[in-house]
Amino acid sequence: MALTFWQSTLGKKIVMGVTGLIMIGYLCVHLLGNMKIFFGPEEFNGYGHWLRVMGAPVLHHQWGLWIARIVLVAAVVLHGVSAYQLSKRDIKARPQSYVHAKPRMSYATRTMRWGGVILALFIVWHILDLTTGTTHSGGFQEGHPYQNVVDTFSTWYGNVIYIVAMLAMGMHVQHGFWSAAQTLGAGSRTRDRALKATANGLAILLTAGFISIPVGVMTGVVS
Repeated sequence: MALTFWQSTLGKKIVMGVTGLIMIGYLCVHLLGNMKIFFGPEEFNGYGHWLRVMGAPVLHHQWGLWIARIVLVAAVVLHGVSAYQLSKRDIKARPQSYVHAKPRMSYATRTMRWGGVILALFIVWHILDLTTGTTHSGGFQEGHPYQNVVDTFSTWYGNVIYIVAMLAMGMHVQHGFWSAAQTLGAGSRTRDRALKATANGLAILLTAGFISIPVGVMTGVVS
């Protein structure tokens, strides 16, 4: 039953929609936590410590964090695989590409595939930079996320990578939220305007919020 669902086009679209909403929910929570950086190193480092002990004393040290990571990784993988397989089916069904783009197709829609690739590469870099410290500049300090973030955004390439990725994320969220709502049956003539406004609002809020962090470092607000 589950395999039949997964193999169907509708099943893959539903998986894409559900996992997309999971990731949008994560981004909203992640942004709220990241905003603590504007309240100083003690506040932000305290948030970083809480992430490692959340769920205590029921959960062991970092278990809550690893559960969240596993759920998020599963969502990213399922989302990416679904998108890739649906894309292949679409190409196979229409082997000749359209001569002209659909008139109502938005820029975000046309760039969804490349946006997904950019975000996938960014996730790898982001983990290596601020989680493992493998590619971090300035000397990675375990347990000091505030200083690590300042180090990253004190480099021109750290800012460029992050800002480009956040712009891609914004377009992805704007189109992805709308598509998920349609796939999961939330769309209707009476709700379409509200759903579009929500999609646009989420995209703007998340993009501006995340970009405010490197801007804060560059302008000295965060130092």
